[in-house]
Amino acid sequence: MVETVKAKFAEVFGEGDINVYFAPGRVNMIGEHTDYNGGHVFPCALTIGTYAAVRKREDNKLRFYSMNFEDLGVIESDLEDLKPYKEANWTNYPKGVMWAFAGRGMKMDKGLDIVINGNIPNGSGLSSSASLEVLTGFLLRDLYGFDVTNQDLALIGQYSENNFNGMNCGIMDQFASAMGKKDNAIFLDTADLSFEYAPLVLQGAKIIVTNSNVKHSLVDSAYNDRRNESNAALKDLQTVIDINGLGDLSESQFEAHKHVIKSEVSRMRAKHAVYENQRTIRAVEALKQNDIETFGKLMNESHISLRDDYEVSCEEIDVLVDAAWKVDGVIGSRITGGGFGGCTVSIVKDEAVESFKEQVGKVYEEKTGKKADFYVVEIGDGPSKLA
Repeated sequence: MVETVKAKFAEVFGEGDINVYFAPGRVNMIGEHTDYNGGHVFPCALTIGTYAAVRKREDNKLRFYSMNFEDLGVIESDLEDLKPYKEANWTNYPKGVMWAFAGRGMKMDKGLDIVINGNIPNGSGLSSSASLEVLTGFLLRDLYGFDVTNQDLALIGQYSENNFNGMNCGIMDQFASAMGKKDNAIFLDTADLSFEYAPLVLQGAKIIVTNSNVKHSLVDSAYNDRRNESNAALKDLQTVIDINGLGDLSESQFEAHKHVIKSEVSRMRAKHAVYENQRTIRAVEALKQNDIETFGKLMNESHISLRDDYEVSCEEIDVLVDAAWKVDGVIGSRITGGGFGGCTVSIVKDEAVESFKEQVGKVYEEKTGKKADFYVVEIGDGPSKLA
């Protein structure tokens, strides 16, 4: 991949001194839509992600080229015009990070030529946008000597996506990409960003990500609605109990006070946020005890809650999960990511991996007319400089 992106850079922008960087995508094992509700999440960085070949310029120009969107050609911008434009397309993500750096007093003194190549499927829910944001922050730090930690890169990426791109995401995606550690998932408390690494080397089983090939577009979807509905529930609950986020509540506390939530829809959203947070805590405990069966059951419960209470699944994803649950050797399966399409994540016993792909793929095509793609994923490190 390094040679591929360097060769494309030379073709598009000419030969010379080219730096190459990488930042990973992520999959979340459990803890969905809890990150902006002050709860726990359990993502891990993947070995697939986004690559950038970069060279500093002698002027203020920014020139972007993506091997994933070659039909768009070179998209030009300028350091003096870091604003979101519809015609700027995907470049609004790296531009947003540059804008957020500048807002913190870290201004680029020269422009860049950048070629991007990602091997995360677009719209899959494996965080191609967060990967691109973390990648941009990482290369800016390296090229301009900015004094920021990897955790800062995650916060800057989230800030830029919230305020430049208008997507009200939580911190999980950027944190997983920036702070990834090989063979470990990250047990993160999003209320205070305390975290611990938990080994996720499964004996006799694999993690399989199944792409529905139904693309989700979160900015234009109901994602922001879900956040607003959860916030409405929180405000109602705060009239009777002293909490900062829905993640502060136990299931019994929620059940005792849920009647004060005025909207039935908001009550459903809050129920998911509270119960999913507790599921995530229990799932990590189970993993520490090598109780992978309990972990799998909690994954299944998570999907049901996301489907029924948070309503972020869709017909195609439900077909994939239902088919997975019927395969012998599947320990757990659920939707992963923001929802409304994208991917499922499943833990599958080694001896069942091939039958899983065959059976789930067959059922999915029969019921939806679409083909699913399967990835047996490996857990990798955070961002790095490759050349």
